[in-house]
Amino acid sequence: MSKYLRLVSAVSAFTIAAAFALPAMAKDPTPQQQRMSTCNTQATGKKGDERKAFMSSCLKGGAAASPAKVTQQQKMVNCNKDASAKSLKGDARKSFMSTCLKG
Repeated sequence: MSKYLRLVSAVSAFTIAAAFALPAMAKDPTPQQQRMSTCNTQATGKKGDERKAFMSSCLKGGAAASPAKVTQQQKMVNCNKDASAKSLKGDARKSFMSTCLKG
């Protein structure tokens, strides 16, 4: 009987200690974890390089709501469309593309 009481007491003490320790284990997320969660939510719908650039900028503390920079490939597409719309050829096109891609 005495062994039984000691066992029950030990189990009870362990249960009470565990109950007090659980809230301490469930810590709030770190600022980096919060930022990751926020950026991840805002990146919904973005894919590939666009998402990668956005997440990098957002996690570095850049303006999370601002769109990611236009990729070099997207600049090329946009500049090509503009040059074609202006019917540029030869040196004029080359000069326009150079200026456009720098901006």
